[in-house]
Amino acid sequence: MVRKYLLPLLAMLGVGIGIYAAMLSARAVPPTPPVSDAPQPPYETFVAGAGLVEANTENIAIGTQIAGIASKIWVTIGSRVKQGDPLFTIDDRATIAALSTLQAAVQVAAAQLANAANELALAESIPDKRALSVEIIDQRRYAVQIAEAQLAQARAQRDATATDLERLTVRAPVDGQVLQLKVHLGEFAPTGVLQTPLILFGNVEPLNVRVDVDENDAWRVSANAPAIGYLRGNKAIHTPLKFVRFEPDVIPKVSLTGDPTERIDTRVLQVIYHLEDVNLPIFVGQQIDVYIQAIGHNVTPTTNQAKP
Repeated sequence: MVRKYLLPLLAMLGVGIGIYAAMLSARAVPPTPPVSDAPQPPYETFVAGAGLVEANTENIAIGTQIAGIASKIWVTIGSRVKQGDPLFTIDDRATIAALSTLQAAVQVAAAQLANAANELALAESIPDKRALSVEIIDQRRYAVQIAEAQLAQARAQRDATATDLERLTVRAPVDGQVLQLKVHLGEFAPTGVLQTPLILFGNVEPLNVRVDVDENDAWRVSANAPAIGYLRGNKAIHTPLKFVRFEPDVIPKVSLTGDPTERIDTRVLQVIYHLEDVNLPIFVGQQIDVYIQAIGHNVTPTTNQAKP
């Protein structure tokens, strides 16, 4: 009797659960509100461009002229250093030993030169010129010249090794900040152009932003035009921009956003600006939406505007 009614009840319950689940899945899910609304251009006529924050020296890929094992790391990520400060050192023990050997060779060569010079001076100081033949005096004079050449050679070898020793310590080319540190103690540091630089370095005071302006709008941008940048994702973080320069070579566009609707078959004029507000939480590599005040399409540009 129980089985007679149990199976139909379970079937009806399953159907009800299925209908309820279908109703839940069919309901429209309200979209998640954005954290920050998109920025609005502050100018009546404008040119918009995507900007990428970079160091004002551009990002410098630090390498080494001499390959070897990293024995000292003088900086950490974020370190601010002055021009000439050490960044990292390649193992220099063999070079230091070679330098000591060459320094001793210089001392030996200097002693040999002093001895040859004394013998020549003694020969030339004898009053009776018949005591020594002219040939012997010439031989001693040549011995001095040979000793001088050997001393010069020893000094040159010592100085070359000292230069190699100095090159084993890689130093900051300019004042700046360590943006990335990819070399570690005990790792082999290779020479050449690397896909990942040993150190990424640059001067971030102030930061620059590199703005891509579509070639169709390039003629509308002038050097003295006001511009403002909004940090991607938060329009409340914005700063006026100060014009630095135009990159005179119009290049193919490199996609920054990854948006499937973004065209990458166009060419762009790159415009460099300083970020005037240095106290904002903006870092190298972030994207900025830039608006540049511009003339309208129905206005004939001046020479200044037409040829940036």
